[in-house]
Amino acid sequence: MATITMERIVKNYGAVTAIHGIDLAIGDGEFVALVGPSGCGKSTLLRMIAGLEDITGGALRIGDKIVNAVEPRDRDIAMVFQDYALYPHMTVAENIGFGLRMRKSDVGEARGRVAEAAKILQIEHLMQRRPGELSGGQRQRVAMGRAIVRRPKAFLFDEPLSNLDAKLRVEMRTEIKRLHGLLGRTTVYVTHDQVEALTLADRVVILRDGRILQEGPPLSLYDAPATRFVAEFIGSPQMNMFKGMVRQTGGAAVVIDGVTVPLAAIDTAEGTPVTLGARPEALLMTDPDSADITAEVDVFEPLGSDTMVSCRIAGTMAVVRVPPETPVARKMPLHLAFERSKLHLFHAETGERIPTRA
Repeated sequence: MATITMERIVKNYGAVTAIHGIDLAIGDGEFVALVGPSGCGKSTLLRMIAGLEDITGGALRIGDKIVNAVEPRDRDIAMVFQDYALYPHMTVAENIGFGLRMRKSDVGEARGRVAEAAKILQIEHLMQRRPGELSGGQRQRVAMGRAIVRRPKAFLFDEPLSNLDAKLRVEMRTEIKRLHGLLGRTTVYVTHDQVEALTLADRVVILRDGRILQEGPPLSLYDAPATRFVAEFIGSPQMNMFKGMVRQTGGAAVVIDGVTVPLAAIDTAEGTPVTLGARPEALLMTDPDSADITAEVDVFEPLGSDTMVSCRIAGTMAVVRVPPETPVARKMPLHLAFERSKLHLFHAETGERIPTRA
């Protein structure tokens, strides 16, 4: 196993800078997810770790060794790609063992490693099939098997589940998490799907425009987003956002479209334009006398474990999460109270978080 350390990593494509001096340390055996919108630089960063992209500036270390100029095959890492990259004319067993054959590994040892990988991935019954005879999930297991047999210091995953349907993505998420627990290898996982990032990783790194916006354990990003962008990107459904103004006279509060939401303290001046963020579970159904606002149900979606209700709040379409047994009908009045301890406040112009107390 190994640590992966990035020190002021820069990537330029001609006059365009794709990665802007990133510093990131990944611990031995840690599972880190790089997540962000398309074009944020996450795949470029992964490919630089793999040695598939040159580094314009900074230093990349695997363990104690700077590997900027080290060939990919000599970095002792294994990469799993989005498109599986299997050889169609080879059997599953041949695909898994191909890298070992190229390295001229002992035939007996290679056969043992292939069998071991197949057992770990539960694909022993598929070993004589070819990729064209496999489902998408089975192909991805074969691609992971090819990485496992090398016993590398680190695994790199580049959006490995994006070609799978929803059911298979859930199954493969579970499989990847199980494998990490079993093998304990340092893992860097790139995805645009924040649900994958939150469920798989020990630590999530959110990128935008080639810069790290925030990093930390999944729940810390969900509960304490540093910017409006992070708040909206993490969480499904995404956080509701309401335009408002800070009021300090007579007690701290945020006023949104005539609705006053009192808070114990707001660390900014009277009249500051802000955005009040409330996740769907931070809007609670209550009786009319206790409600901050009454909205009208527009659309509701029963999901079994809960129901998502769309309604207009303070001039903005918002989503409210309610218990599944709650009777809901279109145009029904919905009496709602903001749960103060779960609210978030952001500068309207910069998007930066404003400290508050409920």
